[in-house]
This record gives sequence, structure tokens and C-alpha cells, in this order.
Amino acid sequence: MVESSIRVSSSQRRQEDSLHPPSLLFQRVISVEVCNEQSALPVDTALTRRAVSVVLAGESVTSATISVAVVDDPTMRELNRRYLNHDYNTDVLSFLLEESDGQLDGEIIVSADTAILRAEEFAWSAGNELLLYVIHGTLHLTGYDDHCDAERGHMRRKEMQYLKELGLDPERADPDGESRLAVDDREIPNNQKEG
Repeated sequence: MVESSIRVSSSQRRQEDSLHPPSLLFQRVISVEVCNEQSALPVDTALTRRAVSVVLAGESVTSATISVAVVDDPTMRELNRRYLNHDYNTDVLSFLLEESDGQLDGEIIVSADTAILRAEEFAWSAGNELLLYVIHGTLHLTGYDDHCDAERGHMRRKEMQYLKELGLDPERADPDGESRLAVDDREIPNNQKEG
């Protein structure tokens, strides 16, 4: 590997800095790639990117490279089996690839087939259900977990917050007449958030 350096005098640096105000020098760098690998559900890639970006901004992530793959249930089941040893379908998988020096790199995989099925159950669009999965996966990448009731409740409140920020109504009714995202009022301590 060849390393090189360029020496810049302080007067040159001041001149360059005046061309780029400090607010532009430290902008957030968020890259979101969306790959649609299924044909059952049209995917709004712009809204998917926006959802990931809104969650990352809300969780104070300033630099990230995230890929989102939209797949069918057979693909999701295979990935779930291969990487987590779970031989069943799931709605979302998230993989934190790297988190260092303020950079977050991760992958989110969501199932369009599951979104279609579950959306009918909760009387809202499959596209909105899929977006919920994207938000859920992004929250996992930023350190949230849902293994116990308290963590799950905290995560559901965050999901509601970000759905509302995107202009969606998370107050959907389930077959029992309760909100799809009904939450437990207990808070989890900050030191218990896991990725």
C-alpha cells in the first residue's frame, strides 16, 4: 500500500474552509441501498431509504452504510436457517456488520410475502407493513432489542414515533381491537439496549 500526504499551509486551509462553511464540512453521510428481489409487492425505494434515514437521524447516527433487501418467504426462511439456525419464516432480519469510529454498517432483509399476509390481518397496506419491518430492522442496528417485554415495549414506541414522522398512522386495529403496535408502559434502562 502506498501512502501519500499533501502538506497544506494554514493560509490555504483557511481559504479552503471559507469555501466550505463548518456546517457543510460535517454533514451526515448516510448511504442506503435498496434491492428488491421479489415480485409480489411493489417497493417504494425512496420511502424505504427515507425511513432508514429518519431512524438513523433520530438515533443520532451521523455516518452509515445500510443495505435493505426485500425478499420472498422462501428466501427469508433460507437466510434465517443459514444465519440464525431458525428453520421458519420471519418478517425481518438485521445484521450489524460494523460499528466503529462513528460509522454504522448494516444489512436489513425484509419479507414482502409476510408483509402482504400480516397487512391483511391488521387492516393496513402491505407497503406500510413492509415499512414497519424496515424501521424495526434499523432500530435493531442502532442497538434496540425486543427479547423481553420491557425492551419490546420501548422498541414499539420507537416504531410508532418513526411511522408518525413518515406520515403513517400506526394506530391500526388488530383482530382483538388493540393497536398493532400496542406497547408496555415500562421503560428499559439505557444500559440494557443490545444490538
